[in-house]
Amino acid sequence: MAKLKFELNRTGVRELLRSDEMKAVCMDYANNAVGRLGEGYSANAYTGKNRVNAEVSADTYKARKENLKTNSILKAL
Repeated sequence: MAKLKFELNRTGVRELLRSDEMKAVCMDYANNAVGRLGEGYSANAYTGKNRVNAEVSADTYKARKENLKTNSILKAL
């Protein structure tokens, strides 16, 4: 059996993880979760040090209370 050597292009992976296309993919997942959650939740995406991040947050008091009681954001993801 032949030995296969695989070398990862670290610069390319870094660019991919920080790209606008990856930001769009993350926002799609976050917006789908917000759609399942309903009123009082919002989605945001930002580029961190190593990669793009997306977050879903509870904006209203009612949404925060629901999330604390039922962990609704985690279930929507």
